[in-house]
Amino acid sequence: MLNALSKKYRRLVLAATQGIRDMFSPRYGDQVIVPMREDSVRHYVSEGLTPVKLAALMHSFDEGRLDLGVQLCEQFEEKDAHIYSVANTRRLAFTGLPWEIISAADVDQIEDRAAADDARDYVREKLSAIESFADVLKHLSLALGRNIAVAEIVWENSEVVHLEPVPATRLLYWVSADYMPGKEIVPELRIKTFEERARGIPLVPNKWVVHKPMAIAGAPMRGGLLRLTAACYVAKAFSLKDWLIFLEVFGMPVRVGKYDPSATPADKEELLRMLQCLGTDAAGIFSKAVELELTEVSNRGEAPYQALCSFLNAELSKAWLGQTLTTEQGDRGSQALGRVQNEVRQDIRDDDIVAEGATIRRDLLRPMCEGQFGADVPVPYFRRRVDEKVDPVPFTQMVNAAVNQLGIRVSKSWVVSKLGIVEAAESDEEDVIAAQPVPAMSDAANQPGGAAATDGDGTDAETVQEDGTEAKDLNG
Repeated sequence: MLNALSKKYRRLVLAATQGIRDMFSPRYGDQVIVPMREDSVRHYVSEGLTPVKLAALMHSFDEGRLDLGVQLCEQFEEKDAHIYSVANTRRLAFTGLPWEIISAADVDQIEDRAAADDARDYVREKLSAIESFADVLKHLSLALGRNIAVAEIVWENSEVVHLEPVPATRLLYWVSADYMPGKEIVPELRIKTFEERARGIPLVPNKWVVHKPMAIAGAPMRGGLLRLTAACYVAKAFSLKDWLIFLEVFGMPVRVGKYDPSATPADKEELLRMLQCLGTDAAGIFSKAVELELTEVSNRGEAPYQALCSFLNAELSKAWLGQTLTTEQGDRGSQALGRVQNEVRQDIRDDDIVAEGATIRRDLLRPMCEGQFGADVPVPYFRRRVDEKVDPVPFTQMVNAAVNQLGIRVSKSWVVSKLGIVEAAESDEEDVIAAQPVPAMSDAANQPGGAAATDGDGTDAETVQEDGTEAKDLNG
């Protein structure tokens, strides 16, 4: 009874003083994430993982222990080569692309283009000067599979001067058990600090970048690839363990020694000992009267265990990449099918790019612009530049038709970027390839479909096509 009253009184005190404690927590300009001893302490949550233990870890993860789920996914990637491969392939598909800042006037209908361009130039200059920005982008990409990744924004004189990744051990989704009449208890994401190691501090606005690309209804514990990856990892671990046990027993040939009926018990015991040593030392001394047989096992069991591991790897590939032909080997796929299925993976990559850009614009670019230009400034967009390869022949034909036949104004810089050509400066005349003169064509040759030119005897000598090239005479 006393323990219950004491626990209830403690909860009321903590709930009543939480606002005062939050008031003195680190705020807008101070750096919160400083090294702590807990950052170097590692919990081996994947060691001896069984279905029962995994279910308990998932329950703790749902109850707010985000660090357990993040560390579990991290150790999956360290221990399983296939999970490591598909996870890094998924992340590098967009983190390996160059980033750019696009003016809001190029995306939205904005009247004040000058203000939008000024905000773009300011953000581009500041982010390029932050050395940790590239590392933070890679850290935020870890949310794919781990469901959440957080980075801290460090301010100085209303300008961003540093970005600091938040270790997984600092994350806590606090589901408070405190109850006060008339107050609804809402769980919230909190960050453990040096002062608040147990309950953590709340996330103040304009201070944190929180990336939850696959969360359901905003809850970082739901959605994502963690549960699916964990189920495949446990099943694969058991299969590999059974496979190794099977190979340890039946992987070597069976050693059979035949003795003479007149052999004494001591001779039999000595023969058995030599057969046992033969399995490890691969050497032995036998009498001529001893008959030795080494029997190879016809089926060593690779088929069932390997088939199960391959099936689980294929399931992981489909979940992470959306396809299997670029990761699995065998007679099931081809280069053409792999190219078609790779387009599905590009759709997933494009969705990851959109999710990353939305997080950066909401949590980083908006406070940067509002702190410098005010609340009404058009916020620029963060994008990844995807340079898709184009076939130059049909592309130039399309541009030629658009400019010369349809009269469309085409951007020269866009054409140059699509072709991957580096345009020389106007002052550098020596590094410019001289243009070849284009032969004049008759009016008949400029007609749609081309016109055939005839020689003296009336036979077709050559044909001028729409693209200006000359087709060889097929009549010889």
